[in-house]
Amino acid sequence: MQSSDNFFEKSYAVARLIPYGRVTSYGAIANYLGASRSARMVGWAMNSSGKHEDVPAHRVVNRKGLLTGKHHFQGTNLMQQLLEGEGIVVIDNQIQNFETVFWNPSDEL
Repeated sequence: MQSSDNFFEKSYAVARLIPYGRVTSYGAIANYLGASRSARMVGWAMNSSGKHEDVPAHRVVNRKGLLTGKHHFQGTNLMQQLLEGEGIVVIDNQIQNFETVFWNPSDEL
């Protein structure tokens, strides 16, 4: 269990760096961490991030810009509301202009 805890912490550290008004994907975080096949594990980390209020898990979506983790947020549309509050347009659980708002940690860090 120790190794997944460490991976979760590393995932949280990257998520904390996502700029306001931008999003990234589970896979982009996994790639940055050198674990390209661990996108699902990053998803589990983000779904477990509730105890870490400083982790902006709402900014992490799937590779197509879909809000696949939205059911892990309290309230019906909290993930979407948080994103829209940062100026990101979401229609039918899909981030619009995804390429424009996408932040790739491997390119930036």
